Amino acid sequence: MDLFKENFNSKNLLPYGGEVYYYPDFFSREKADGLFLDLEETLSWRQEPIRIFGKMIMQPRLTALYGNPNQEYGYSGISMTPELWTESLFEIKEKIEANSQETFTHVLCNLYRDGQDSMGWHRDNEPILGPEPCIASLTLGAPRVFQLRNYQTKKDKIDLLLQHGSLLIMKGQSQQVWEHQVPKTKKVATPRINLTFRHLK
Repeated sequence: MDLFKENFNSKNLLPYGGEVYYYPDFFSREKADGLFLDLEETLSWRQEPIRIFGKMIMQPRLTALYGNPNQEYGYSGISMTPELWTESLFEIKEKIEANSQETFTHVLCNLYRDGQDSMGWHRDNEPILGPEPCIASLTLGAPRVFQLRNYQTKKDKIDLLLQHGSLLIMKGQSQQVWEHQVPKTKKVATPRINLTFRHLK
């Protein structure tokens, strides 16, 4: 099955400047439940300091990097060395690649422990990703609001609730024209795992 040829929820969500596609049922609830429990227990989660406006602060979430060996990935002052693919992460990667016709070398994993963990406005535009990267984002666990807005004007904001077992694909000029975030919320008390697959050049 090629997701980009399916009729359900395959409309580009961006009005201009790139492509974003959302697939709410990429994994069944039963499969997503099993993956969440496995990844929460087995991945090497850690809390890293990041540089924000020249100051080093602890990230408001836990992270882990997995992927092809001997190729580090960095952002916001962090340099991360990947661990080797786990069986579950490699299974997820293969399914996303088969459906998206994209290839991925690494996955940046994020664990949001509750609604107070967050991700601020940013673009996935590191040079190592290339000018028009494809980012495949899988959500497991608590649904969280994902927001996009025009990077230059800070207008045209789009809100999307990312459900348990869902897949979001960002590609084309989306990282040049748009920025995105996962804001804090008092409405969520349970954890969410977000896997963001990417191809390092």
